[in-house]
Amino acid sequence: MQRTLLAIGAHYDDCPFGIPGVLLQAIQRHQRVVILNLIGDYTNWPPVKGRAQQLLDFSIEVAKERGIEMRFLKHASMGFEPNLATKRAVAEVVAEVQPDTAFLLWPRDRHPDHEAASAICHAALHQPARLLGTADVKTPSRVYWYDNGPGHTIGFEPDTYIDITPEWPAALEWLGRLMAFVKNEPYDQAKVEAALDTKTVLARYRGLACGARYAEALKAMKAYPREV
Repeated sequence: MQRTLLAIGAHYDDCPFGIPGVLLQAIQRHQRVVILNLIGDYTNWPPVKGRAQQLLDFSIEVAKERGIEMRFLKHASMGFEPNLATKRAVAEVVAEVQPDTAFLLWPRDRHPDHEAASAICHAALHQPARLLGTADVKTPSRVYWYDNGPGHTIGFEPDTYIDITPEWPAALEWLGRLMAFVKNEPYDQAKVEAALDTKTVLARYRGLACGARYAEALKAMKAYPREV
């Protein structure tokens, strides 16, 4: 049976920065991958002033090119918090998608949007039936936190490493195309961009920690049995 992965972030680029290799690897294994972004209103974000809808459309299209479904809720940055309404909105997606594995942002972060999203998703992934008032909703058998880089994440100590070396070029291109759109310029593979440089350093660091060329790291929400 086809497995389903649900990756959740606050912003359009949280998953493409945090775990692009993991998600592309899942696609290579013929799994269904869905990304949910809680922020879908970018009208208050200066870099895309007048292009807020185009950012959503472009993000969806770039993900689709890679076989990934990307969705957005309606919130604006700094315009949502962990309350019953936001938890239910994410729980509705969980009930529909029925993920086998889920990923959410690490809860300690310098960006308030990230911390709010993590708290909302924690509740929605663990108790969707209670939030929705239904008898039965499938919950993911495995849930992992992911980090969003040294500029944001605080105190993240991974216990799971994924070798993404084969997926690395495609992962970097995915992120690079998003960053180029935000800057309203053509994507140039040779151009040094801050987000790509940060992701490269982080992926190499994670790789050195586990003996891979490039890697992404996760923190399991609870201990899972593994074969040795």
